[in-house]
Amino acid sequence: MEYKANPIDKILAKSFLKLLPKWITPNHITIFRFLTIPFIILLITVEQYGWGATLFIVSAFSDALDGALARTTKQITDWGKMFDPLADKTLIGTVGVILIPKFLNVWIAVVIVTIELVIILSVYYQKHYQNVNIQSEKSGKIKMIFQSVGVGLLFLYMAISIPIFIIIAQYLLYFAIFFALIQMLVYKSI
Repeated sequence: MEYKANPIDKILAKSFLKLLPKWITPNHITIFRFLTIPFIILLITVEQYGWGATLFIVSAFSDALDGALARTTKQITDWGKMFDPLADKTLIGTVGVILIPKFLNVWIAVVIVTIELVIILSVYYQKHYQNVNIQSEKSGKIKMIFQSVGVGLLFLYMAISIPIFIIIAQYLLYFAIFFALIQMLVYKSI
């Protein structure tokens, strides 16, 4: 199955990807995202919210970079297809479970994590027991953007205490839930 580079991939290839050493692969970037998670949690724990926000933004942005690098250089691997979305869900899920209940509502976090678990289990089941090849799709990418920006705004609120960030974050996370539900329908998870 062929994965085509989209316009954003091409923009990233002409800008940020040129800054990466040639030996870096998309899987290296995914591993980087996994490795940042404990440090982000540590920064939250020691109340270094500015540094936590910075590392979270870099980590979340690395999702766009690894996908763009994989598609523009044709380095798509089975490992990457499985672990890239897992890295995304682990990053958002872990940080979201810590920050969302603190500033918004525990139920928003519960719904986000539950939907992500259903999607993961459904994709795993379809791939391994029904031999269906599942690709990422637009609603999942949009969902990830809303989740990342929503959680990022919670971080920024902790760092610089501008109340509008909480309101915007809440609505972005509601939109993320909406697009996650669409993703569940597309993946036939429900």
